[in-house]
Amino acid sequence: MGPGKWKAKRLPLLPLRGLLVYPSMVLHLDVGREKSVRALERSMVEDHMILLCSQSEVDIEEPSREDIYRLGTIARVRQMLKLPNGTIRVLVEGVMRAEVQEYLPNEQFYEVNVKELPEEESDDPETDALMRSVLSQFEHYINLSKKVTPETLAAVSDIDEPGRLADVITSHLSLKIKDKQDILETVQVRPRLERLLDILNNEREVLELERKINQRVKKQMEKTQKEYYLREQMKAIQKELGEKEGRAGEIEELRAQLGEKGVPDAVKEKVEKEIDRLEKMPSTSAEGGIIRNYIDWLLALPWQKQTDDNLDIARAEDILNEDHYGLEKPKERILEYLAVQKLVQKLKGPILCLVGPPGVGKTSMARSIARSLGRSFVRVSLGGVRDEAEIRGHRRTYVGAMPGRIIQGMKTAGTTNPVFLLDEIDKMAMDFRGDPASALLEVLDPEQNNTFSDHFVEVPYDLSNVMFITTANVVHNIPRPLLDRMEVLQIPGYTELEKMQIAQRYLIPKQRREHGLEEEQLRIGEPASLQIIREYTRESGVRGLEQQVAAVCRKAAKEMVARPDTGAIEVDAELLKSWLGPARFRYGMAEVEDQIGAVTGLAWTEVGGDTLVIEVTVMPGSGKLTLTGKLGDVMKESAQAAFSYTRSRAVELKIDPQFHEKNDIHIHIPEGAIPKDGPSAGITMATALISALTNRFVNKEVAMTGEITLRGRVLPIGGLKEKSLAAHRAGIRTIVMPKENERDLRDIPDSVREELAFIPVAHMDEVLRHALTTAAEVH
Repeated sequence: MGPGKWKAKRLPLLPLRGLLVYPSMVLHLDVGREKSVRALERSMVEDHMILLCSQSEVDIEEPSREDIYRLGTIARVRQMLKLPNGTIRVLVEGVMRAEVQEYLPNEQFYEVNVKELPEEESDDPETDALMRSVLSQFEHYINLSKKVTPETLAAVSDIDEPGRLADVITSHLSLKIKDKQDILETVQVRPRLERLLDILNNEREVLELERKINQRVKKQMEKTQKEYYLREQMKAIQKELGEKEGRAGEIEELRAQLGEKGVPDAVKEKVEKEIDRLEKMPSTSAEGGIIRNYIDWLLALPWQKQTDDNLDIARAEDILNEDHYGLEKPKERILEYLAVQKLVQKLKGPILCLVGPPGVGKTSMARSIARSLGRSFVRVSLGGVRDEAEIRGHRRTYVGAMPGRIIQGMKTAGTTNPVFLLDEIDKMAMDFRGDPASALLEVLDPEQNNTFSDHFVEVPYDLSNVMFITTANVVHNIPRPLLDRMEVLQIPGYTELEKMQIAQRYLIPKQRREHGLEEEQLRIGEPASLQIIREYTRESGVRGLEQQVAAVCRKAAKEMVARPDTGAIEVDAELLKSWLGPARFRYGMAEVEDQIGAVTGLAWTEVGGDTLVIEVTVMPGSGKLTLTGKLGDVMKESAQAAFSYTRSRAVELKIDPQFHEKNDIHIHIPEGAIPKDGPSAGITMATALISALTNRFVNKEVAMTGEITLRGRVLPIGGLKEKSLAAHRAGIRTIVMPKENERDLRDIPDSVREELAFIPVAHMDEVLRHALTTAAEVH
């Protein structure tokens, strides 16, 4: 329409809030503000024309001129309807752009002079290309947006006029008023299309991003919902099957256990992590079983539970005496430990090493210590352990991995402060699987064992409250670094008197009980006990004695069952012979008469002391020295030293100086199957050799021990107490011993010391003076 049609340039103005009308648009408006209603009424009175301009800010109730955009749209009011709530609904049709030239003075409503801006014609090819691009982009927008119906595209595609096309498309976009106003103000057609193309591009990009984000969120939601749904389904299935042991139930149970257990934070964190891993694993997974096993171990270990020590020393002493006869030194050491614990309150657990022959009560002593302290007791045998993993455990990656013996023992104990017995620590071996003794170094070091690391458990474990006790038969088999960490308590063998007391107080009542016999049914008195000790056993401990007592009880039980009318059985020498057979050992192994070339020596073995006879015979020959009887290297060297000493002293001893060239000499130690070693038979071999060469008798009541030097000096030896007990058992009454060993005499029990004569010697001459008697007659 040309500008000539509009006579009046004067129009009422209707400010629009949050809305913008383009030419050729038809739409309903709700008008409520007084000024706006009056403007409409004026329009209806005049020619139904009105100028529609948008407010720059939506929330302004009474806009001033500055708040209203200057460029708007002249519209025809087609319809006007008063609504019940007082507002007026109007139907307007946009006609053309117009710019406010000036505001006219009017208090009732806004009245303005306008300049009409009719649409220019444009049909050049560039505009056509722009129209096509805009349509194509609008199609993309419709596909992405979902807010505009596809019918709109069909309607828009029919528009030929480029300016109108731009206006209609913009009206369908969800844009801010400012952007829509921008298009309205672009009067020229081509720039308007270009501006719209920019807007469409931006909108499309934003919509694509939105769609991507929505898809991602939707996927995540779907996944979460799916997992939740499946878990709920699984629970329902397990419930239907009555399956309480399903993975979900298992996880709940483990979490409940973790809550109940008092575990340190580091361990709790570790267990929670493992439970989460277990929860995510399929129930058929093999690793699930490994993780479950690991969690079970961590929860089963005692982390904080302790028993309170009973520090009543008098009670502890009573318990120790009640369980064991003798063993004064170990008992005294335990009571000292208790006393210190009482004063200090917290003491790093001492590590005691009980060393002694088999059967002397090392293991049962440890059990008594636990009982006297009121602690739980665990025993782990290390005999034959060759693998380091036995101590430290296997890594979890191995099939069938387990923690080491230490952690297993702690689980058995159930408390963090048990008495832990490491039995037979001297029997550990070392091979290609590692050195278990070295793995024990950390366990037995009070400075380090508060963070003991087991390969399986992985979390440091505190062993500092544990009282470790180790046992061994011999000290020299224990590796030196391990021995340094322990306090050695020697438990020697028992004397006959002690054995008899042990038999009467402990062994006989125990065996009677185990064989279902009453005290009045079977009596084994002291004479019978002594006979068993002397003639049926030869040992440092009391294991063999207990076995013989058990044999007597079995025979008695058979008698009772076979002949119910049998009265009380009193065991005597005759009965012992018939039940146990003839005496196995000759009591008083000392020679019955003086011998030439045969001397009783005293030896120390892993099972206690022993006596052995060293024999020497001299035969015509060429000076060959023969040694037999399974002798070790040290003992062979001792024999050589004795031989050289004899040669050097030949003249003083009235022996032919050439004896070694004219005779063969054979030194033999009977009981050839038993290996013998050590230097302490030196003076014994020298005495036997000199006796054989001088043809003089050796006093049958004398036994001897001592190392010899080439100059005839007698050097100290070890194990004097055990050797003395062996001599006493064998009925020997005089012991020749090195002078430097006099300090060891105080360790020998009074009952033995009273019956033995100890002769300290410093030189071989003194030995011969006491050992050799008269010369034999030459036939």
